[in-house]
Amino acid sequence: MRVYLPSTLVKLADVLAAGQVGPAPLTGYAVTPALREWYAEGDTEELEYAAMTAAARASLRLLAADPAAPPRRVVLAAEVPERIVQWRPGEQERALVQVTAPVRMRQIAAGHVDDEAAADDILAAVKALPAADAGDADAQFTVDGAEGHELLWYATQELGDL
Repeated sequence: MRVYLPSTLVKLADVLAAGQVGPAPLTGYAVTPALREWYAEGDTEELEYAAMTAAARASLRLLAADPAAPPRRVVLAAEVPERIVQWRPGEQERALVQVTAPVRMRQIAAGHVDDEAAADDILAAVKALPAADAGDADAQFTVDGAEGHELLWYATQELGDL
């Protein structure tokens, strides 16, 4: 099963050094029954893109928690056994799942990372998160603006170069 794991460049360096994403449980995003129901007309590729976008939004929160991290969203796409992925109906986020075991590097299929040119918009989105969470429409617009930047695809052997 494809799961998208939110990360940052700092956390990615830790993953590369440890050879795994962990410890479990891990927050991830995947094509869940709720996502399928919400986006019924979407094909598999569109549903996976929606799950990856949700993981990219979660990456913004990780960046907010680590002001020293470079302002670039990171999402790791992993292929994991379905038995270690738990989805709880009723979760606020349709694609939210929990991965109950560490994810080894060999399970990571690719990385998706913002281009350096997106840094200013990502930083603005991170700074706007508290106001957006409080209901400020202008701040939410700024946060949503981060999604205007497509994440670049990196093969696993390229991740160390980031």
